[in-house]
Formats: sequence, C-alpha cells, structure tokens
Amino acid sequence: MLTMFRLLITTFLLYFGGALFWPVLCGRYTVTIDPRVLIARFNAELTETIRPRYNAAPSQNLPVISNTAPAKIHLSRWGFIPAWAKSIDHGYSLINARAETISKSRIYRSAFQKRRCLVLSDGFYEWGKIAGKKMPYRITLQTEEPFAYAGIWSIWNVRKDTPIHSFSIVTTDANAVVAKIHNRMPVILPPEEEQNWLSKPPEDALELLKPYPAELMKTYAVSTKVNSPKNDSDDLIQPIRQQKDPVKCLDEFFT
Repeated sequence: MLTMFRLLITTFLLYFGGALFWPVLCGRYTVTIDPRVLIARFNAELTETIRPRYNAAPSQNLPVISNTAPAKIHLSRWGFIPAWAKSIDHGYSLINARAETISKSRIYRSAFQKRRCLVLSDGFYEWGKIAGKKMPYRITLQTEEPFAYAGIWSIWNVRKDTPIHSFSIVTTDANAVVAKIHNRMPVILPPEEEQNWLSKPPEDALELLKPYPAELMKTYAVSTKVNSPKNDSDDLIQPIRQQKDPVKCLDEFFT
C-alpha cells in the first residue's frame, strides 16, 4: 500500500514537473570506453574505480563530472533524488528531465540553476518496432568516441551520515537519426560546449539544450538481451542482422 502511494505521488510530481515520458526515454546507455581514454578526453582525473557498463540502468552508480569539481570524474546514482524527498524511491522515476521545462520545473529548477553535470557515455539504447516486435537499437557518434550528456545533479542527505549523489539526463527533440526510433533523445553536448554547460548562467545554458547533429550519429540493431538490466556484457553492443521491414517509431503505438 505504501509503495503504491509513493508511486502515485511520484507520478503526480513527474507530470507537473514536466518529466513524464511514455515510453521511458533514455532508460539505458553505455560507458564502455577505457577509463584512460575518458581521463584524456575530458581532461579530468578519476576519483573512483570505473568499470565498463554495456547496459547502464537507473539506480546504478555511473561516471559524471560536476560543475563543483570540473576536473574530477566521480560516480553518481542515476535517478534524481530531490533534497526534500523522504525516500530514494523518487530516483527510480526521475531519470530524465525535459529541456523545454527544466528551468521552470519545481523538481529540477534549482539544480538547473546551480548543479549541472556532464554524464559520460559512448552510446545509448532506444526501442523501435520491426516486424511487429520491439527491437533495441544502440545509437552512437559516427566516430564511436565518448561524449557527454547534459545532466543535473542533487545531494540527498536525509540520513545525514550517508549522503547520496544522484543525477538526471536532460532530453530534447530527436534529430533525424533518432526520430526513426523515438521522438526524443538525450542532449549530447558538443565538446566545445561541455564546460559552458557547467559554468554559464542559466539563460545561456538553456541555449545548449538542442538535438545533436544527425549527420554525426549512427544507429544499429542489437540483441534483445539488452532488455534486461541484469545483462551487462560486451556482446550487448555487437550489431545483429536487421530485418528489412522499416522501423516504426514506438510513439505511433502510444498515441
């Protein structure tokens, strides 16, 4: 009963906070790059051990760079837990924040103004429909190099002795590549704008929240093993043979 009540409250907050998604967008991604490459790419040092993630999922601790420590890569829990939350259950739903409402949302507004971060990645998954079945696709840069999503973070310290750092990924309209699968995508920051996202005033940071150029991205079908967050092995990111039927955007089946 308590769990159901928490779910209803969370859904209410999500709706009025402008972060309600169906189906869930950017609910899985990858960070498979050698940590040494991340260090060089983001010019930052590791503060904790990072292992490859082939199926990063909400509630996991994943690498980020925060505006308060821009030269350090540390782990943070995926799923934004507002400082006022009574339970970490909020974080299971607050994994994405809409760019269009982030500056006004009661949940995210303060974090957008004061606590931004880079969420390190090298690809993300979305699900399309082909031959009547849901099919997972991995989306990466053409170069397959690491990149950063625009993120916001929070510290939940209700228990006082065990503060939890958490984050949410900002999303925007899909570009032409991602739109074949889903109508939304995470905000991928161009390398030259990463530090601006961390340091610029809110009104300037808001201008960075736009779709990444489609010509710089690619997508390919992967195994349905990625459907389960329990699976986290390197075979998940291997391309599989795709049927010839055109991909149907999942949104067609939820409107």
